Amino acid sequence: MRVGRPGPQQQELGIRIPRPLGHGPSRFIPEKETVQVGSEDAMMHALFADSFATLGRLDNVTLVMVFHPQYLESFLKTQHYLLQMDGPLPLHYRHYIGIMAAARHQCSYLVNLHVNDFLHVGGDPKWLNGLENAPQKLQNLGELNKMLAHRPWLITKEHIEQLLKTEENSWSLAELIHAVVLLTHYHSLASFTFGCGISPEIDCEGGHTFRPPSVSNYCLCDITNGYHGVDDIHASPAASIPTTESVCEVEALMEKMKQLQECRDEEEASQEEMATRFEREKRESMFVCSSEDEESAPTRDVSRHFEDTSYGYKDFSRHGMHVPTFRAQDYSWEDHGYSLVNRLYPDVGQLLDEKFHIAYNLTYNTMAMHKDVDTSMLRRAIWNYIHCMFGIRYDDYDYGEINQLLDRSFKVYIKTVVCTPEKTTKRMYDSFWRQFEHSEKGQTTLPPLPLLTTPSAPQVHVNLLLVEARMQAELLYALRAITRYMT
Repeated sequence: MRVGRPGPQQQELGIRIPRPLGHGPSRFIPEKETVQVGSEDAMMHALFADSFATLGRLDNVTLVMVFHPQYLESFLKTQHYLLQMDGPLPLHYRHYIGIMAAARHQCSYLVNLHVNDFLHVGGDPKWLNGLENAPQKLQNLGELNKMLAHRPWLITKEHIEQLLKTEENSWSLAELIHAVVLLTHYHSLASFTFGCGISPEIDCEGGHTFRPPSVSNYCLCDITNGYHGVDDIHASPAASIPTTESVCEVEALMEKMKQLQECRDEEEASQEEMATRFEREKRESMFVCSSEDEESAPTRDVSRHFEDTSYGYKDFSRHGMHVPTFRAQDYSWEDHGYSLVNRLYPDVGQLLDEKFHIAYNLTYNTMAMHKDVDTSMLRRAIWNYIHCMFGIRYDDYDYGEINQLLDRSFKVYIKTVVCTPEKTTKRMYDSFWRQFEHSEKGQTTLPPLPLLTTPSAPQVHVNLLLVEARMQAELLYALRAITRYMT
């Protein structure tokens, strides 16, 4: 059916024509910087086709992730396997667990997508009235869900035992691994959704309006809300030609990286000093908080999908509570978690491992106007800072490098997106790495992918690091508890 401009006959019939509420797939990224469907190259077109075949739609997450096609390909493959391929859990359970996980961060965008998918695969609509209406087996998962989302360091083998030995509502080990991977996947995807300001699609709740457009394309209510046009909504203090100050910031960061590398080559800190620097960084991370740090009560539509709505993120060692440091050398993804997942849920360990590696190693060897730059030191600092916030320590890493490479505004953004993503604002997004707004224009040596040359590519890249570092941290705590239960 084709719907044209509303005419007299349509008005008489009472037909209301929806219009998109936002402009483009992201509230943070100007629409002109995102790919326009129909103008993509062959590689992007193949990814879009895969996404459409898998999800039945081309969603806004895909349209933003395509800034980095290699990662998007791995992400889509993993998500497809988790949701649709053979596995321990029935299809409707998978989507319901996705709803539970996204709801913990009040991510109505993901909740609404999976409500539709849950119903599409035959899920019972009564379950959507609240978690108390779902089977007891899923209700029992609520405790693990909230700890994984907000305080994964509290998970013990006793929590695992309660799920595996609950008489008729017990989980098998394979089912639990599948559930844990789904929970961590959607907690992390909620971080990406908020971190990149993903907008709902026009056919989703919050993605459209029935207000008639005015001659100037916005109406009085837009003006009173401070919106004066498409360009105004994406105005950014740094969205102009790079200033001398921003160029100096880039060069200062590169100089720090060079000095740190020289220090590494000259002398290596003792293990005692490395441990001290980790504890100092972990302690300092507790005092990094956003200016928008205020409690926000979840709406009923979202909160009905989980219990204990007051339970949220608390810093690792606040108020004198001490939790032993998680030493990556004692339990790591590469040596322990990967094999456990692959044994109980075949192929998923391999898919996750590939996704982790792509995000961690993704680079175009550029930094603003500079080419052939080794950014591995910066990427490792971001990854290890996130794990440090979760209490995970790498014995071979000097945590003194983090304060040298990550400024406070960047730390605020990282901590907000990873720990309380629902509090992320456009101001935070605009404030970090402002010097990189034009960082990759015309400076990639890859096949011509226009999105890699846009100002927003670095910020999206950062969000991929945050998503995967967070997911791996959650997985490590859950898988370690499962391993301890098994042994």
